[in-house]
Amino acid sequence: MTFVKISEQSSLYNDLEKKPVGEILRDINAEDHKVAEAVGRTIPRIEELVNKIVTRMKRGGRIFYMGAGTSGRIGVLDASEIPPTFGMDPGWVIGIIAGGDTALRNPVENAEDDKLQGWKDLEKFDINTNDTVIGIAASGTTPYVINALLECRRNGILTAAITSNPDAPICHAADIPIEMIVGPEYVTGSSRMKSGSGQKMICNMITTTVMIKMGRVKGNKMVNMQLSNAKLVDRGTRMVIDELGLPYDEAKRLLLMHGSVKRAVDAFNGVECND
Repeated sequence: MTFVKISEQSSLYNDLEKKPVGEILRDINAEDHKVAEAVGRTIPRIEELVNKIVTRMKRGGRIFYMGAGTSGRIGVLDASEIPPTFGMDPGWVIGIIAGGDTALRNPVENAEDDKLQGWKDLEKFDINTNDTVIGIAASGTTPYVINALLECRRNGILTAAITSNPDAPICHAADIPIEMIVGPEYVTGSSRMKSGSGQKMICNMITTTVMIKMGRVKGNKMVNMQLSNAKLVDRGTRMVIDELGLPYDEAKRLLLMHGSVKRAVDAFNGVECND
């Protein structure tokens, strides 16, 4: 198959600057409807990846996201949401962006073209064969990511790739390529739009499913979430009430004493908590 960079093809819409605001918004929304369908077609690959990640994480492995620009920011965003949502240490899911933290807000010149830096950035974390590295690149051609994945494979580390282009170079660098084909962007080449939305959805699917399988959710509730503000304390208190039938004030006191819904419920029931 010849590699065709669909993400760079011309928009299906033209003369955007001449359109009224309402039409622009409706057109963008119509394109966004295509994203969920494109993500849905990748579920078999995501399922394969999640099963392998869970096996590795139970041995102490970690998830690393790698990307440049928008793709890198999305990986960092998903990683940063794991500790407050699931009460996991920040070292379990790690987002790495080409150019470092500076690139989260400002572009770093030529960072994505550095073929050697990606692996160097991973080595700082003593990466090993229990870990999983997920490269994110809408174009599928980012040297920073591709060469890091190739080096990971040479070292026996599980790799995956999320891209918007079929048969892209990044697909050949990864053990599990996830080809999310959303078509041309509304603004030609602006992969922060549909490609970015789809990447965020897939990252959410991966980490949420992994965390559920790692026991960080009970029923449908975030029983290990961090109690970092009044809203979350209230939410946690109501979870304790649902589980134990206690009055609000007593449930809140128990929650704050133990620091999480799971630990509070386990302590009340006399169950040793090992999380």
